[in-house]
Amino acid sequence: MPKVIRSRDNRNKPIVVNDELLNRTYFNRLRLAPGDTYEERLVDFETLYVVLSGTVDIVVDGEHFRDVGQREDIWSGRADSVYVPVGACVRIESPRGNVEIAVAGALCKTPFKAFRIRPEDVDMVDVGSTGTHSRRRIFHILGQSTIGRTGHLLVSELYADEGCWSGYPPHKHDTDRTEGETAHEELYHYRFSPESGFGVQLTYEDGQENCYMTRDGDTILVDRGYHPTASSPGHRSYIFTILVGKTKRGLVQYFDPRHAHLVSAIPGIQAMRDKFK
Repeated sequence: MPKVIRSRDNRNKPIVVNDELLNRTYFNRLRLAPGDTYEERLVDFETLYVVLSGTVDIVVDGEHFRDVGQREDIWSGRADSVYVPVGACVRIESPRGNVEIAVAGALCKTPFKAFRIRPEDVDMVDVGSTGTHSRRRIFHILGQSTIGRTGHLLVSELYADEGCWSGYPPHKHDTDRTEGETAHEELYHYRFSPESGFGVQLTYEDGQENCYMTRDGDTILVDRGYHPTASSPGHRSYIFTILVGKTKRGLVQYFDPRHAHLVSAIPGIQAMRDKFK
């Protein structure tokens, strides 16, 4: 059964860590003002620091990544990010103004090297169409281009057109099969513009159906089942997405057989699947 964490001021404290539903996933949201600093060392999680707005310097075990963040907000360009290995000390300093950072993490035992993912390194796939009310753009920040440089963490930003569905056709990824599906935890963090926007998060499996209204700043934890979403007309929709593989990194989605005909009817579905592998 999914879990909903309603929007709140988390005061830079983790929103999700060692959660009983998603025990491999870490999520924090940092908000810093000019002159603020933030320090952290996570002994169990590899993390990706994604600058949502503003510009900062990020120092990882003494290695400086300067002027990270090149957009005013999530609606004005691709993300600038820094990967932080498990056990590394990270320090965020010198905000040029107000800064917001999303921190995505996954359990990891291998200490990889820190690296930066610049906006031009982010890989985008265009999925769906306005005619099928399913158009969205997925920007893979920690995706195929970083294979071999991280553990089981995948991170992306999804922008759905007004009134469109995403996570559609309905799919799931809660079981490791030899072919056709992998077991991945998933976290969605929602934003809307204007902030009065809202959406719907559905989850279902045999014998159980759930429906939640999603608002700006809400976070949804999905451990199993099919989980399509819809956004309200008249609002832009954004989902910060964390995927953590239980046994492998690459994601293989299993589509609900009752809606299998939609896989070929909606443009870009195969390209989307390929980008997650």
